[in-house]
Amino acid sequence: MSLLRNFRRKLQRRVYRVRGKQHRGAKLRISVNRSLNHIYAQIIDDNKHETVASYSSQQFDKVVGKKTEVAKKVGLELGKIAVTKNLGPVFFDRGSYLYHGRVKALADGLREAGLKF
Repeated sequence: MSLLRNFRRKLQRRVYRVRGKQHRGAKLRISVNRSLNHIYAQIIDDNKHETVASYSSQQFDKVVGKKTEVAKKVGLELGKIAVTKNLGPVFFDRGSYLYHGRVKALADGLREAGLKF
């Protein structure tokens, strides 16, 4: 088996393991995507197949600070949006990303804003 094929297989298994722990339709899902320069997060309702709220680091006028600090700010802003819309408990879907660095900072920002997951 080639190295690339093996890497993709392991990546997909990690995604299935994370999303398999969520009971479909029980909660809203926060999906996280990170690129080299930005981080994106959106709250998805899987029953209706629609995005309820979203926020990204591109929406800031000026990005100042380290990437983890920016991710925490994104989490705070998305958390504020979710609290004002009265979105209940959510499931944090980190996808294939490990729970450290920017992904953890985003989750900490969501918790500080008062969102339960």
